[in-house]
Amino acid sequence: MRDIFGNPFRPVAFSPSWRTSTAVALASQMYESREFSAMPILADALQDAGCDSADVLSHCRAAGAPHVRGCWVVDLVLGKT
Repeated sequence: MRDIFGNPFRPVAFSPSWRTSTAVALASQMYESREFSAMPILADALQDAGCDSADVLSHCRAAGAPHVRGCWVVDLVLGKT
């Protein structure tokens, strides 16, 4: 459930400046293909864009964590509400 909703007790502020063309392209590709093996690469792209949110970066880099369409980080990158 946390992959889709995140932690409801610790909402994450997401800066629009983190939506670089690379981050959006990676998130879009994962969303469309439903294949999320590039999540650690998305974390790198977000970090390169200035993301310093431990919640966002650790979610993307969580080894073995299941990710599904509707992942809260991917949705934030794509601007979905």
